[in-house]
This record gives sequence, structure tokens and C-alpha cells, in this order.
Amino acid sequence: VEERTIDVHIRRLRKALEDFGYDRFVQTVRGSGYRFSARTE
Repeated sequence: VEERTIDVHIRRLRKALEDFGYDRFVQTVRGSGYRFSARTE
């Protein structure tokens, strides 16, 4: 497994979600990783 594997997958996920306006829900948490953050109704 390469060092940047997760980063590549997150970038692809954001790109896929971008068409629907949901790319902002995948957030980078500096020093920890990533989180999915979406408002619930």
C-alpha cells in the first residue's frame, strides 16, 4: 500500500460527489484524517 492511497481515493470520492454538490461533506481533519460531515433534517 502506497502512502498516498487514501488521499487518491478521497480525491476520487470528492470528484464523484462534486457533480451533485456534495463534495464539501468530505472534510480533511488535519493530523487525524478525514470525516464525512452532513447536516440531517
